[in-house]
Amino acid sequence: MSRARNPVVRGFAPDPSVIRVGKWYYLAVSSFEWFPTIPLYRSRDLATWRHIGSVETAVSRGDLFGVPDSAGIWAPSLSFDGNLFWVTYSIVRTFHGRQLDVETYIATASDPAGVWSEPARVSGHGFDPALFHRDGRHYLLNVQSDSRPGGSRFSGIILAPLNEAGTGVAGRPTVLLQHPTLIEGPKMLHHGGWYYLVLAQGGTGVEHGVLMARSRTLTGPYEVDDRPLLTSRDDRSLRLQKAGHAELIEAPDGRWFLSHLASRWLETAQGRQFPWGREVGIQEITWIDGWPRLAAGGWHPADTFQTPAESGETGETPDGSVEENVEWWPWRSLREPIGAWAERRSENRAIRLRGRHGVESHFGVSMVAKPLQERACIAETVVHARPNSFTQSAGLALWYNSTSYYLLELTWTEPPGQPQTGQQWREEGQLVVQVVARDRADARVIARRGVVPGVPVRLSASICGPIVQFRVDGAELGPQLDIGILSDDYGDLLRFTGSMVGIYCVDTVDASFTAEFDGLTIRSS
Repeated sequence: MSRARNPVVRGFAPDPSVIRVGKWYYLAVSSFEWFPTIPLYRSRDLATWRHIGSVETAVSRGDLFGVPDSAGIWAPSLSFDGNLFWVTYSIVRTFHGRQLDVETYIATASDPAGVWSEPARVSGHGFDPALFHRDGRHYLLNVQSDSRPGGSRFSGIILAPLNEAGTGVAGRPTVLLQHPTLIEGPKMLHHGGWYYLVLAQGGTGVEHGVLMARSRTLTGPYEVDDRPLLTSRDDRSLRLQKAGHAELIEAPDGRWFLSHLASRWLETAQGRQFPWGREVGIQEITWIDGWPRLAAGGWHPADTFQTPAESGETGETPDGSVEENVEWWPWRSLREPIGAWAERRSENRAIRLRGRHGVESHFGVSMVAKPLQERACIAETVVHARPNSFTQSAGLALWYNSTSYYLLELTWTEPPGQPQTGQQWREEGQLVVQVVARDRADARVIARRGVVPGVPVRLSASICGPIVQFRVDGAELGPQLDIGILSDDYGDLLRFTGSMVGIYCVDTVDASFTAEFDGLTIRSS
């Protein structure tokens, strides 16, 4: 055994669902509008996680075009019935407003790293579904949402029996628990003669926490614990904030652990922000008087924990083979899988992108990106491209969503001193690299510099705590910028993902313009 440091999965890994099957632990996290859908990981010690694939079939029509920022796939939940692995999840189509348009799906697999079944849509009364298997039967838990005027999205936790195949609800739902505080993210287990509900409480922000309830019978009534199992809400100095959305796991040696989400914070010009999004934490659990408690005492998330295994992840799969690298991972793409618009060249690690819609589009954006994970790092690429219109651009992106981003882009503009006339078909003009920012206001050009046509351009972004500095061929371009706009808590609307670092290409006229990048390196500094 050894001590491990939280978070164990860093950067944009929200809503963790962790289960154990044999000596292996499996993890699924939310993907929202990003692909691959429902990333999956495997571990032997809860500390070192290896990506093993994703639920590629999660979106039946193949894309999430049109869904707003932070919609898409919410809170997948893994389970195992003794024979098959199951996953259930929500696809949220709209949520900024009274109406919540949500679909609930269930899929199965004999191995999480293998092929998942075509998902079955089942009756769902809200978001955050989870499955419970008991005595050969399957049950679906949900948050009940009431979209009527005056209703609440958090109208209680409900339980519905499923048919034997798990492809549909086979009976009337039962309301298990309604509570005066906001509860969601239900998970259920049976232990010591009790049925336990593990509940997320207080929303996804700094008031987040974990609340427990228990009953001697499946359908209740449920007794609510008189204290939180886990929360950071009463101590804003803790390194890990927003602790919540949890699941209990028993290790092979009989020890118990809690997986949960948490966020590291940073003081920025926007105040305290969380640019890494929500990440995965682990806490050790003990049982006292029939209730789970943090082994360290209290209810605050600890920065470290004692792992349950003697050795860490070896790279071997349960059948003894060695895992292969999953193509493109850890690159992500927006609202669709990486397709023919992106090409990797293994001989020199180059990536060629074909431009399509502008970066703020919710359809067909040619961007590949990786989560920001560290407090201090340098992201760098070299771009080979020659745009001849303001409708063409390519570059480096620091991205939260379509309303919060920084771009360092190579593009065309009018000759020096001429106004922005829109006559991109004129032969005169200049190639420039410019810094573009978008936050609460509209997008704006922060700085611009001319470049020599036909010469590759080295683009970099240096991130040091809250400060972002862009460079072109090693020389600074523009002022120091604040990373605080790339955070869950920035702005007025709910946001659930995390900062990403990526490369992109745009051609809004005929999608013929291409740019080649010498990969993208992100190194600690």
